[in-house]
Amino acid sequence: MNKHSYLARASLLAATLVSAAALLSITAPASAAEKVRVSGLTWPGYGFWFIAKDKALAPDLDISYQTIEDPFQSFALLSSGQVEIVSSTAEFGPIAASQDMPVRVVAYGNASHGTDKLILRPDIKDPAQLKGQSVGVMVGGLPQIMMGIYLEQNGVPFDSVKYVNVIMDQGAAAMISGTVAAAQLWEPFASQALASVPGAKVVASTAEGDWAATGLIADAHFMNEAWVQKDRATAVKAMKAMYDAIAWWKKNPAEGNKIIANGLKMDVADVELVIGKDGTGLDGGLYPLTFIEAARSCGVAPGDPPFGQKNGQLYEHFKLTNKWWVKFGLVKEMYDPAKTIDCSILKELYESGYRG
Repeated sequence: MNKHSYLARASLLAATLVSAAALLSITAPASAAEKVRVSGLTWPGYGFWFIAKDKALAPDLDISYQTIEDPFQSFALLSSGQVEIVSSTAEFGPIAASQDMPVRVVAYGNASHGTDKLILRPDIKDPAQLKGQSVGVMVGGLPQIMMGIYLEQNGVPFDSVKYVNVIMDQGAAAMISGTVAAAQLWEPFASQALASVPGAKVVASTAEGDWAATGLIADAHFMNEAWVQKDRATAVKAMKAMYDAIAWWKKNPAEGNKIIANGLKMDVADVELVIGKDGTGLDGGLYPLTFIEAARSCGVAPGDPPFGQKNGQLYEHFKLTNKWWVKFGLVKEMYDPAKTIDCSILKELYESGYRG
């Protein structure tokens, strides 16, 4: 998918509402509990919503999670109020700002800490050899930015390669077949590619250096702006339930991973590969931010987030991705992060004495 088709989809989100809405088959609950509809990818980092529901961590909320693999469909639903929350990668903030969408980033969700890797095929001995080659990334997503940064860090113009849009299973297949010379892959697809292509090498991992310190590859939680204003108490309860679920998982990782696997229809082993087995968030490749760490990322609690990140890192992430979207031609200008970021829910929770 080239940048023009990407922009066309971004400007025509409303046109996808009918087809996207058909993907949602949420039965109205018999109780009077407030409905909170969440959508996102089939990704263990978002599975804490299933724990919140399974363990009744917010008994007066009816939380549902719908897996939708195309983020644009999720954001179309969010914009129209057909879902209240989208859990997705964090780079959509500047795109939402460029489209004046009623979408607000309310928190960092997870920090990639090794689950995302940039892999070169064995015949690529030097980054300079990537000039003119095809590389596999999620075009319009953080993998494309990670690839662009890696190229520039190694003296290769970011626009001297052909970016091939792939979802992760396709990315692993493209690496194995040799269709692409390099790819940015996350687990379990990175391990699959490395096991299937002898001599393939990892040249960048989000557990290392600036990749960890900038928090480039990160998940976030987005909310419908009108819903936050109209049903703020429910929005606050929903975020508290999600952080309570993370806290519960940290104490019960084995049972929690089974709940997440069942909810997402994944193998437990794949869930463990991503978020780990021991509840620390450090033995997998994705680190679920606790409430206090997310509040620090938002700049509404004192102290710094993990991995060398700075207080208010979410705002710096917005600026970094905005800069790269301008370079890739996906947005035209730099936007004030406050146009899309709304950390007031985490601020309210923190000031209430909640610490997760």
